[in-house]
Amino acid sequence: MGTGNRSQIRRIVISGYYGFRNSGDEAVLRSILLALEEEGEAQGVQIVPVVLSADPAWTSQMYGVESVRRMHPADLWKALRGSDGLISGGGSLLQDATSAKTIPYYTGVMKLAQLLGKPTFAYSQGIGPVNRRWMDPLIRSVMKRSAYVSVRDAESAALLGRIGVPAERIDVVPDPVMGLPLPAEAHNDAQRILPAGQAASSLNANEPPVIGVSLRHWRSDGGDLARAAEALVALSKRMPVRLRFLPFHTPSDTQTSEQVMERLRGRLGSGSTAELAAPGDDPQQMLLAVSRCDALFGMRLHALIYAAGQMVPMLGLSYDPKIDQFLNRLGLSAIGSTETLDAEAFADAACSLLEDKAGWQAKHKPAIDLLKQQSQKPAQQIVHLLRHNISR
Repeated sequence: MGTGNRSQIRRIVISGYYGFRNSGDEAVLRSILLALEEEGEAQGVQIVPVVLSADPAWTSQMYGVESVRRMHPADLWKALRGSDGLISGGGSLLQDATSAKTIPYYTGVMKLAQLLGKPTFAYSQGIGPVNRRWMDPLIRSVMKRSAYVSVRDAESAALLGRIGVPAERIDVVPDPVMGLPLPAEAHNDAQRILPAGQAASSLNANEPPVIGVSLRHWRSDGGDLARAAEALVALSKRMPVRLRFLPFHTPSDTQTSEQVMERLRGRLGSGSTAELAAPGDDPQQMLLAVSRCDALFGMRLHALIYAAGQMVPMLGLSYDPKIDQFLNRLGLSAIGSTETLDAEAFADAACSLLEDKAGWQAKHKPAIDLLKQQSQKPAQQIVHLLRHNISR
C-alpha cells in the first residue's frame, strides 16, 4: 500500500520570474500552485512543487513550498534531476524586450530538463516580442519537445506558429491569474466586494467612489505619467473621487505612484483625495485591495486581470501589446497609451463606468466567467499527463 501511495506523488519544478516581489508574477505563481493542488486532489495525485526563485527563503515562507536558487547551476541540476517534470510559466518569459538574456535562460532551463529526460510543460506563456531572429530556434526546439504547450493569447500562438511550432500542439488559454481566489479571511469581510451590480457608493452616498490606480515607469521623459496625472485631475473635477494608488512591483511602482501623487498635490477637485495603498507582497492581499475599488485605471497587466476577476470596471493604459490583447478578450479597448491620453475623454469614460457599474458588469460577465473557467485547463492537462506518464 505504501508503494502505491508513493507512486501518486509527483515532484514538479516550476520556473518563472519568481522571488522578485513583482505582484503580477507572484500572483501567477500563487495561481499555478493553487490550480495544481486543486487538480491533484481531483485526479488523486499529490503534487509537490519546487520553485526556482531569486529569493528561495522568501518564496518558501510565502507559499509553503520547496524553493531553490534559480541562477545556481548545482541547485537547478539537483532539483530537475529529482523531479518528475518542469513547468515553465506563466507570464511574459519568452521575450527579448527587457533583456537579451531572458529567452536563453528560460529555454535553457527547459532544455536541461529535456536532456535529463523530464517532461516539460509551458503554462500559459506570453510569447514575444522576439526581435532577435537567432532566438527563434531556442524557442522552437524546447516547445516542440514539450509534453504540453499553452499560451495566454492568440498572438502568442501565432508567433510560435511563425517560428515553426505546429498549431495543433498549442492551447490558447487565459492568464492563470484569472483563477486566483481572494484570501480565505476575505470571505468574512463585509467590505470585501459587493454583489455584482451594486456600486460601493450606494452603501454610503456621502463616500466618494474609490478609483484604483496602477501605474509603472515606462517613458524615460515621464510624459506618460504626466498625462495620467492630468487625466486624474480632470476626473476629480467632474466628481469627488478617492484615488488609491496600488504598487504592483515594489519598490519601483511605489516610487512611480509617489511621483504622480506629487503632480496631483493641490490640483484635485473639491472632495477628492489621493492615497498610497500598502497591501504587502502577498498577491491575494493585492487582489483584495483591487476588489475594494469601484473602478480601476491600470497600466499593469495583472492589475487589469485582478479587476476583471473581481468584476471591477476598468480603464487600461497600454504600454505593451499584452495590455491590448487582454482587453480585447473582454471586448474592451485601451483608454489611451503611453504615447497619448486625452484627459477629458478619460474623465468621460470613468464617469460612465461609475454611473453604470451594473451595466458594465452585466455586459462583460460572460467573457470574464469563461476566462476564469478556462484558466484551470493547463493544470488539468499537466496533472493528467504527469499521472499518465509515470504510471504507464
